[in-house]
Amino acid sequence: MVRLTQGTFSFLPDLTDAQIQKQVQYAVSKKWAVSVEYTDDPHPRNSFWELWGLPLFDVKDASALMYEIAACRKAKPNYYIKVNAFDNTRGVESCCLSFIINRPINEPGFHLERQEVQGRNILYTIKSYAVNKPEGSRY
Repeated sequence: MVRLTQGTFSFLPDLTDAQIQKQVQYAVSKKWAVSVEYTDDPHPRNSFWELWGLPLFDVKDASALMYEIAACRKAKPNYYIKVNAFDNTRGVESCCLSFIINRPINEPGFHLERQEVQGRNILYTIKSYAVNKPEGSRY
């Protein structure tokens, strides 16, 4: 089975809700803005995931974020969902923590497309098998 590996804990087994809450509480303790995002196109260069609600600034308790995570999971059960935490202490919003918290049951993986281009050069492109289906019905 192919497993998408993106984010901070990508090579570990999926985090439990208790572990997710501890990571979110850590982000809250550092005064980072936390957001929840989802997508059905997990290509590594797809940095434009859909934002679930608004980023949560000045949150004091991780339970508010866990509520948003639960709502997103309920609405998008077959999507990839991730948590991002942003630090603005240097005057810019820098992503300092990002990890996947939900996956579709079946992860179809990627395939490699090969093309000959000018000068007999070879161009390789990675495409997700999921994009062969219409958006919203990929998983």
